[in-house]
Amino acid sequence: MELVIVVLKAVIVIEHFYILWFEMFAWETVGKKTFKSLPADLFPKTKSLAANQGLYNGFLAAGLGWTFFIDNGDWQHNISIFFLLCIAIAGIYGALSATKKIFFIQALPAILTLLLIFIEQ
Repeated sequence: MELVIVVLKAVIVIEHFYILWFEMFAWETVGKKTFKSLPADLFPKTKSLAANQGLYNGFLAAGLGWTFFIDNGDWQHNISIFFLLCIAIAGIYGALSATKKIFFIQALPAILTLLLIFIEQ
């Protein structure tokens, strides 16, 4: 079970670094393909807002990624839970405020990982 948790956390970290990249550096290209329901003329106008969101996603990825380098098991466990909760809450908020797809992409993997962590205890 521990291996599954490690793999899920790694996937979540990679996913959030990808979100950082496309929101900060590819908003007007990948962003348009990702958020097809938004009008194309909106992307240049919202570039700085998207970059800000991307930066926050990068902090979430960095925080969860940091847990791979913590030797103390209790600290690693608690910090993992903290960042997974932050990611789950961000995903739930995004689903409620932007598109429901965000729940499945961002919140659900974090929630599943949290459930596995709590089951493992």
